[in-house]
Amino acid sequence: MNKYLRQLFTAVVALFVILGLSSTIIMAVRANALNNDPRNARSLYHQLGAYRGAILASDGTVMAKSEPVNDAFKYLRTYSNGPLYAPVTGFFSINQTADRGLEASRSMLLNGEADSLIWQRAKAMLTGTTNQGASIETSIDPKLQQVAYDQLGTRDGAAVAIEVNTGRILAMVSTPSYDPNKLATHDAKAASQAYNELSAGQNSPLINRATSQLYPPGSTFKTIVASAALETGDYQTDTKIPAGSSYTLPGTATQLPNDEAPGDGVNGQISLQEAVAWSSNTAFAQLGVKLGASKVSDMATKLGFGSTITIDGTESTGTPMTATASTFPSDPTDDKLALASIGQGDTTATPLQMAMVAQAIANNGKLMQPTLVDRVRSADLTVLSQTKPQTMANAFSKDSVDKLTTMMESVVTEANPQLAIDGIKVVAKTGTAQIGIDNSAIDGWVIGFAPADNPQIAVAVLVHNTDVHGSLAAGPIMRAMMQEALQQ
Repeated sequence: MNKYLRQLFTAVVALFVILGLSSTIIMAVRANALNNDPRNARSLYHQLGAYRGAILASDGTVMAKSEPVNDAFKYLRTYSNGPLYAPVTGFFSINQTADRGLEASRSMLLNGEADSLIWQRAKAMLTGTTNQGASIETSIDPKLQQVAYDQLGTRDGAAVAIEVNTGRILAMVSTPSYDPNKLATHDAKAASQAYNELSAGQNSPLINRATSQLYPPGSTFKTIVASAALETGDYQTDTKIPAGSSYTLPGTATQLPNDEAPGDGVNGQISLQEAVAWSSNTAFAQLGVKLGASKVSDMATKLGFGSTITIDGTESTGTPMTATASTFPSDPTDDKLALASIGQGDTTATPLQMAMVAQAIANNGKLMQPTLVDRVRSADLTVLSQTKPQTMANAFSKDSVDKLTTMMESVVTEANPQLAIDGIKVVAKTGTAQIGIDNSAIDGWVIGFAPADNPQIAVAVLVHNTDVHGSLAAGPIMRAMMQEALQQ
């Protein structure tokens, strides 16, 4: 009898062990996989039924919040002025939940599931109250965001403004935009239809053109080549360099011309300052070749090229918000190096990247980590985290900055007086990148900062597929943004 009891006891213990192991695997090891399984209806109800925290602009303007509704999901995500802030907020949808913007990068905090909110969850459970997610306070300036958005209008493009000393993103606009409210509806069929319509084609409004689309930066890249030259110590603002009305790309019969006659120089020579002011293609193509790919590439790399840039979030807070890595060709032949040195060929950049270049020049060569969130607060207004400025790189010296600033001032004072602002010294570099079949269209660029003697704001503007130079397409947008930012 004792023998059979022992066997029964052993069998019961074994079953409990098996049950315990299976429960552990389901609850711990496979928890994330099960929660993310699209077939898990309970997880969907849990996510959509959570009281997600608000996303706020720097002045407290509500960009996104959760509204109580009388349906199975309890709360509906709503977006005030949705198209204006869509590149920042992203969206939270019944079909895709949170897959971009701050809705994704801070999702765990917004829905109250982050580790830092464990005591709040425990309190809500004990008191029987609703667990509320954290609120996200961004660096976005609503007025500046609105100016950039209005100025871009119906055009395809992007605009980014960065606070010079901190790296805080003050504005980030992408057009055409979309209304996140159409994706946040609890009508699954309508949400799916809206997503399919918005995501179709290469020109999808869901693509954040400021961070996720690469464009040839055109002559704005000449600031990087000029920086590389100045850092060698062999060049000054008045150093004469080869130019001419045209330049034959090495090893080819292809002629590279200038857009404007002053860029030709005199007797085939031009000062470095005049080459920047008049955006001399022939001068910078030859300068890039003389410096060599290594020096130009090293400078581009210091300024962020070649690396994916994290703008916000970590794996513990959600899906990080990143900017696509900008590119400069590796070990190019001299003909390709010449083109790459004027921001054409295999050189590509995001508008955020070029805003970072302007920010570094404005900040005495110090490249700051771009950030979008100032602080995170729990539902009881306790500050959970506060962003501190971080230096990404010391790209070049103060001496190089001073010389580059002087040269970029001449872009406005000599070549583009329409970009000037009364009482404020504006520093800029325009860009006109040729695109399309037979170079039939233009990506119009401008980057810059102001005031020159005490930089506060750095800006990059891109207008894609236009038919006028960057100074005319993007220049007025930058000017309007600077006026708005500096009058406050």
